[in-house]
Amino acid sequence: MREQILHKATELFLNLGFKSVTMDDLAQEMGISKKTIYSHFDNKTKLVEETTMDLFWFISNGIDEIVALKKNPIEELYEIKRFAMHHLKGEKSSPQYQLQKYYPKLHDSLKKKQFEMMQDCVLDNIKRGVEMGIYRANLNVEFVARIYFSGVISIKDNDLFPMTIFSNTQLEDDFLEYHLRGVVTPKGRKILNSIINSNQE
Repeated sequence: MREQILHKATELFLNLGFKSVTMDDLAQEMGISKKTIYSHFDNKTKLVEETTMDLFWFISNGIDEIVALKKNPIEELYEIKRFAMHHLKGEKSSPQYQLQKYYPKLHDSLKKKQFEMMQDCVLDNIKRGVEMGIYRANLNVEFVARIYFSGVISIKDNDLFPMTIFSNTQLEDDFLEYHLRGVVTPKGRKILNSIINSNQE
């Protein structure tokens, strides 16, 4: 039952937002009593924390599996983006932004975990790209990895990128292309252009 509650809560939070979904909504959606939910989770904050961490580990493991395939680094970044977007349901409710607003402590601890996970993954991606001659050899690898992370976090900020102007999918696409165009060699640009063209077909 605990797993079922986590699963349904994650789905509701991603679609409607952490703030909007109440324990009553969750109980009603699942056809169970609030008492049942509280027997597994002390309060809503605890539930938000567990769903957030559960989703974080699920996505981290999925990214590790993609990285383990040792694909071309440019394709790898597109594959990771697709995987994350699919499981975050296109983030209709800007979960990251809502966490920051309503659960700041949880947001900060998640951000640290995301940074640790992404640093390794992005550093590995950049180094392999340089070795293959598809990323520029003169890159400051540490700088590029951190600026990439900071961009990934920033595009989820609704004050900077309001949903009335930007769709999440478009933002993710534009940001990834922006990042890659700054690091690729002419050889890498050919690969990037062919991926972008095939995505538009």
